[in-house]
Amino acid sequence: MREQELPNPGWGPLSALPGNPLIWVLILSELLVFMAFFALYAAERAAQVELFDASQQDLDPLMGGLNTLVLLTSGLCVALAVEASAAERIRRTRQWLAAAMGLGVLFGVIKVVEYSSKFAVGITPDTNTFFGFYYGLTAFHFAHVLFGLALLALVSWRTNLENVETAAAFWHMVDLIWILLYPLLYLLR
Repeated sequence: MREQELPNPGWGPLSALPGNPLIWVLILSELLVFMAFFALYAAERAAQVELFDASQQDLDPLMGGLNTLVLLTSGLCVALAVEASAAERIRRTRQWLAAAMGLGVLFGVIKVVEYSSKFAVGITPDTNTFFGFYYGLTAFHFAHVLFGLALLALVSWRTNLENVETAAAFWHMVDLIWILLYPLLYLLR
């Protein structure tokens, strides 16, 4: 592909990526932060296997699984919004973005219900190391969900292919992080 044919000529290795190249800088930096947290989690888990295994028993893998299904479905809606935007179907793009945002809000509601059930029985971030990581990692991810929802709302208003691709790239990063968090926190023993 020639430089002029790339979506973002002049951005070097970021030139061929969809959306605004600066979102990719943000995504890469956020992935590095999450990877550092995952490495720290792995080290602490290795040092406190029994505590982490016992604490994981207090999590509901079905709630985490439901949230996984909800978030991945929202990712599909965002991908369909990109496809509709590329076909210049603005109304359909906005419908898919609205569906994705609705599912993103549902993800948040499920997470708040899950947090509330833990707090109701006295499980807080101070309970132990595992729950410090659980709340810290999931709250950090939740903050990214909220930012992603704001981006999706913004591009629903300012709808063009570059904007939709930019928001979609961020939203898919949010999906990716949850795909890693769910088994890490809820399933791996």
